[in-house]
Order: sequence, then C-alpha cells, then structure tokens
Amino acid sequence: MNTGLKITAFAAAVAATFGTAYGVGKGVGPVTDRTPAAQHGHGEEEGAGHGGEKTAPGGLQISERGYTLDLKTSRVDADREEELRFAVVKDSTGRNVTAYQREHDKELHLIVASRDLTTYRHLHPARAADGTWSTPVDLPEAGGYRVFADFRPEGAKEALTLGADLAVAGKSAPKELPAHSTTAKVDGYDVTLKGELKTGAGGDLTLDVAKNGKPVTDLQPYLGAYGHLVALRSGDLAYLHVHPNGEPGDGTTKAGPGISFTTTAPSKGAYRLFLDFKHEGKVRTAAFTVHAGGAGHAEKGGAGHAEKDGAGHAEKGGGHQH
Repeated sequence: MNTGLKITAFAAAVAATFGTAYGVGKGVGPVTDRTPAAQHGHGEEEGAGHGGEKTAPGGLQISERGYTLDLKTSRVDADREEELRFAVVKDSTGRNVTAYQREHDKELHLIVASRDLTTYRHLHPARAADGTWSTPVDLPEAGGYRVFADFRPEGAKEALTLGADLAVAGKSAPKELPAHSTTAKVDGYDVTLKGELKTGAGGDLTLDVAKNGKPVTDLQPYLGAYGHLVALRSGDLAYLHVHPNGEPGDGTTKAGPGISFTTTAPSKGAYRLFLDFKHEGKVRTAAFTVHAGGAGHAEKGGAGHAEKDGAGHAEKGGGHQH
C-alpha cells in the first residue's frame, strides 16, 4: 500500500426498494441488476472514466468487467446464524474464479450492510477449492441488505467491487439514518472525526482514537493497516473503500491516536462511515454519519455510536470472520 493512497471509489447505480415486512418462513428473493457496467477504475470520480468518457456508477453492479457475483444465498432469517455462500464467476468461461491477488492480507473482503445503514458487517469468508466462498452471518434485523464483494482476480490490473441484494426474513421496521455526528463511542473508546468529506477533489480525514479519555498510541496492525474505512452513501449505497495514508512499519506512520485518510466522495449527499481499528487484540467498529458537498444537516441529534448488533464485531456471526 502506497503512502497517500487515494480512495478507491465505487458509486452505486440504483437503490432497490423493499417492503416494510417480510413474512417469516416465506421466501423473499432479492432484486439484482444484471446490466453490464461501464468500465471504471479505482480513484475515479463518478461519471469520469478513462480518457474522460462518461461512465456508469459501479459498486452495486452484479456484473462488471467480465465478472459476475453469484450470490448463492439470497435469503436468511433475522437474528439467526446462517451460512452465506457465493462465488465470483468469470463471464468468458462461466467458471468460478479460484485465483486472487491478496490485498490487505486477504483475497476477498466482504461487506454486508442494511439499506437503512444501521447494520454493518465486514467479513472475511473462506474459499473452497472450487471457488465457492462461505461465512457465517447473523443479521439482527429483517429487511433489505446489500452484499459487496471487494476483490482483485489474479492478473487483473485493478480491484473491483460487485454487489447483490440479500433479503433477511422477519418483521421489518427500517430505521432513520443516524444523525450527523463527528464522534462515536464503542466499547469504552471515543473516536473523533476531523476533516471534511469532499466531492471533486480529495479531502483529508483523520480519526482520533481515545480510551477512557486518553489518546491511544499503540493501535495494532489489522489487515496491513492501523485502520480501515468504508463509506456508504445513503439512498443508493454507493460504496467507497478508503485506505489509510501510510502503513505500519514504514518509519513515519504512528500507531495512533490519529488514522489519516485521503478521500473523495462521488457526489453530494449523506454518507455513513464505518471505521475498523484494532487495539488490545480486538477489532472494533466506530460509525459516523457525515455529509459531502455542503449537504445540510437536517437530522436532529448529536453523538453517533456503534449500534448494538449493528456496526460491531463481537455479535454472533457478525464482525470479522477469518
């Protein structure tokens, strides 16, 4: 990972809508977009492609650049640990991809998020020899979810993210987007967000970690970094995977309290930010709601938080799986 590495931005195309109730025991299939996506690269703004041509937003495409996400599990029950299975298929051969380039210590990163952005999971599934991936998952609330597979096939010039819908059965009551906040509390830690999420040009974000009022200066490396940040745009779940500036052992990057990122939002709007960090042997997630491009802070409320059974790592089947 290069110091000062800019955001890898993936913008979503269209948000799927879902009903307010899912019958328990009744199959509810997800809606997926199988329209081929236009080419796009990491770090590009929405609508700006190679050579300046206009490109379609990516990230929520189920197929892109010759690869398709085959989500074999399209429905699970709420508040119950179940196995989530999927594969990445190479369209030209129809076969599962079995060779990947490791990025941030893993061949593939899997994100699962509810469409109301109150539940978030960063998972690391296991791959079988035939290219089928699997991981246990326990999602606390019924409703519509999106599954993002972030990976780089062996020999590919760039990584990409594919997405598919996941239905979680049960009585659904979608929540309001948590209020705008630049502070979050999780497991006795206070995380403060400094800087502004900007559109058009890169902006610097720094997240300071403190415990019991004291700055944390001994963060532990996790997946090759002191912190990982994922941003999802409210409304259509545009996906941004942001990597930090610097890396452990480079001689300049400190182990806290600040974790620095350079970011560019694909458009104006509200975003939910999820920061993963490791300290005292445990990975935790701090969640924030911010606005890019001068969007107003219409919501009432103050400090953000990592919701119980939401943006966490310790719940049954939730958090990070290795």
